Amino acid sequence: MEIVNSLFVCITIWYLLNIIWLIYGFTKVKTFENEKLQPKTKFSIIVPFRNEQENLPKLLSSIEKLNYPNDFFEVILVDDASDYKFQISDFQFPFVIIDNTRISNSPKKDAINTAIAIAKNNWIITTDADCLVQPDWLNTFDNFIQKKNPKMIAAGVCYKMNSSFLDAFQQLDFLSLQGTTIGSFGNDQAFMCNGANFCYQKTFFYELNGFDGNDTIASGDDVFLLQKAIQKDKNNVHFLKSEFAIVQTKTEKTWKNLFHQRVRWASKTGNYNSLYSKQLGVSVLVMNLFWIFGFGFWFLGIINPNYFMFLLYSKFLVDFILLYKASTFFKTHLNYLLSSSLFYPVFCVSVGIYSFFGSYSWKGRKF
Repeated sequence: MEIVNSLFVCITIWYLLNIIWLIYGFTKVKTFENEKLQPKTKFSIIVPFRNEQENLPKLLSSIEKLNYPNDFFEVILVDDASDYKFQISDFQFPFVIIDNTRISNSPKKDAINTAIAIAKNNWIITTDADCLVQPDWLNTFDNFIQKKNPKMIAAGVCYKMNSSFLDAFQQLDFLSLQGTTIGSFGNDQAFMCNGANFCYQKTFFYELNGFDGNDTIASGDDVFLLQKAIQKDKNNVHFLKSEFAIVQTKTEKTWKNLFHQRVRWASKTGNYNSLYSKQLGVSVLVMNLFWIFGFGFWFLGIINPNYFMFLLYSKFLVDFILLYKASTFFKTHLNYLLSSSLFYPVFCVSVGIYSFFGSYSWKGRKF
């Protein structure tokens, strides 16, 4: 019993120190103030898509509402073997639809490579077909570029919410990922970002040799490029913490789709080159695994119930602080917090274990 108690305490302390460190990093990233400077940056917006007839018109309509000169950006839509040809309306900004040129095991990386090859502008910004952008999206990136002179910028992504438990669970899980992203940037240990809101110089992309070295991995067009950039020139890689730069995306409609999405995300973590990110991932997985076993140990009398409840409370408290900070920045609510927290360990462990052995389906393809 004493060995189990000691092991549980050590694992919990390891986990708590990781989350407290992320909370500290989150507070270090200052909110960027947009001063509405005269636009100077020209962007090429790249949108890979496959069978997105419902979502693409909404994204393009949000782009049409941008408070940014139409001749200062172009939109490149990359059709990744959709089952039909997308018919686009007449928008008031430059756009083109091209077919994806497949050369690797990663359709999305191929799509970005295909688009970058024809992009007219040096600043590339990627987003997804199921996203919506805000009117000052490009203005805020332009202000940040003028003030900070970066080479690569990551920015926030949040969910468009409904009232179901499935949506609330996804929101809480996603907030934890966004909190981790911002916190790791604040601690100069950035290792993750989201390709739905990712911006970098075309010249820097080629300086990094693009996706070379990880094009056998289906996902990771964002995190692997970020990690290469951090190794090459970390002082010029930033997180843009501004509510006006946030991109909104859609939740998954079924638990099965959510599971496959998270497996897709988790499957690339073993290829991270950061020791910090690997130990963080292991600490989260092991903490949630012991959280599940803890109830069995408690029932069998193997673990001290006072220890167990105190450690669980400590975990819930630090998790809540990180989630609260993230939700405050993204201006969203922490719905179903307790029930999601109780279910999350089972979901997290299932995704983590399955990602090592199982395959997943995405956009009608199996990986």
